Amino acid sequence: MGFKMGIVGMPNVGKSTLFNALTRTAAAQAANFPFCTIEPNVGEVAVPDARLDRLAAIAGSKQIIPTRMTFVDIAGLVRGASKGEGLGNQFLANIRECDAIAHVLRCFEDGDITHVEGRIDPIADAETIETELMLADMESIERRIAGLARKIKGGDKELLDQDRLLKAALAMLNEGKPARTVQVAEDDLRTWRLLQLLTSKPVLYVCNVEEAKAAAGNSQSDRVAKMAAEQGAASVIISARIEEEISQLAADEAAMFLEEMGLHEAGLDRLIKAGYALLGLQTYFTVGPKEARAWTITKGTLAPQAAGVIHGDFEKGFIRSETIAYDDYVAGNGESGAKEAGKFRVEGKTYEVKDGDVLHFLFNA
Repeated sequence: MGFKMGIVGMPNVGKSTLFNALTRTAAAQAANFPFCTIEPNVGEVAVPDARLDRLAAIAGSKQIIPTRMTFVDIAGLVRGASKGEGLGNQFLANIRECDAIAHVLRCFEDGDITHVEGRIDPIADAETIETELMLADMESIERRIAGLARKIKGGDKELLDQDRLLKAALAMLNEGKPARTVQVAEDDLRTWRLLQLLTSKPVLYVCNVEEAKAAAGNSQSDRVAKMAAEQGAASVIISARIEEEISQLAADEAAMFLEEMGLHEAGLDRLIKAGYALLGLQTYFTVGPKEARAWTITKGTLAPQAAGVIHGDFEKGFIRSETIAYDDYVAGNGESGAKEAGKFRVEGKTYEVKDGDVLHFLFNA
């Protein structure tokens, strides 16, 4: 299980440049005019995790298979997108299919790159996009509630739940708040996700700053960080131009370049870590002589469901999982050493998988 993150924002804020860097491709045309991205560009990237390389080295694995993350570069939204302005309706549909939104905000000055509204104000940009998504949600919800009114007379519980949650979301939107601020009970989560409301998506603000400010940010990114904190959201600082340069370098050259810029890690790493935290994701590993592989699951996933990420039959016929924590596997220099140190555990169906666990599943075929 990976996840899909939509990259959104106003035109000319650096979305396509960031996408190019993240996916190490020039598939998304970065040009200085609105709507240069006519179709959503989709790219899969390997999730960097130094632990996987370490495990593979210890086990002598012939192949290393990281987990993957999908980015969708969605063309620039403008004021009025909810009513079809620009290429609005198409883009709103693309956003609906994503698990989370990376909202790229222009936090740099550059007279050579025009702003569609003629000013540099990341907070106003964020509010414009949020407003358009909220208006689109309100229109969609009102239409769906009207449709449900004819169907719920029979007392179908699922339809009644949908109606109740849609009305709760509409009430919040009418107060000027996004749907993600609705308090959803555990029992309603599945139905809530199926509603696919645009403003129910978790949001990560990506502050695109000038190269010289890539390490510490600037006054504009400080404003965004404050706004994100007030919303209970997250923000990261990235220079899309630096990321694009790094993506063209060999690994050792990229490391030297990052060090010269005062950066500890590439923006891709920071963005993925923030995305994982945003969606409550974590990684477990399967390790052997043939391959070392990373798997993504949500925090709180039990062992049978974690096994099901590999194959549905693993979950159906789950018997137990043989488990070693990452640190214990490394300290023991592999499975044998971990066993000798008493760090090898057998866990059953109620075991909650931890980040970094090295697992081997036993199941009935």
